[in-house]
Amino acid sequence: QVQLVESGGGLVQAGGSLRLSCAASGSTFNINVMGWYRQAPGKQRELVTTINSGGNTNYANSAKRRFTISRDHTKNTVYLQMNSLKPEDTAVYYCYARTILYGIEYWGQGSQVTVAS
Repeated sequence: QVQLVESGGGLVQAGGSLRLSCAASGSTFNINVMGWYRQAPGKQRELVTTINSGGNTNYANSAKRRFTISRDHTKNTVYLQMNSLKPEDTAVYYCYARTILYGIEYWGQGSQVTVAS
C-alpha cells in the first residue's frame, strides 16, 4: 500500500505561482511513476504531468513552459511548481503514483488551486 499526502494548494492571483507537494509513504520502494492530475468543476480529471523513477517527464500541453515537476527520492516526495497561473488552471489537483509491480495506481486526497482573475 502507498499513501499520498498533498500540501500547498490555495488561492493566487493570475500570473502568480504556487508549489504543490506530495509525500508518499508505505511501500514507496515499489513506486515507478508519480505525477499530478487535475479536475475542474464539471470536467473530467486530466493529466497535468508525470515523472518516472528515471527522471523522465511528461507534460500536458497546457502545462508545458509554465509548470515543472520534480522528485526527491530521499524524501519520497514529488513537487509541482506552477508559474504564470491562469484562471483556467483552477481545479482540484491530485497527486498520483503507480507501482512497478502490477501497475497499481494510488491517489492523493486532492488540493484545491484557485486562480483569481
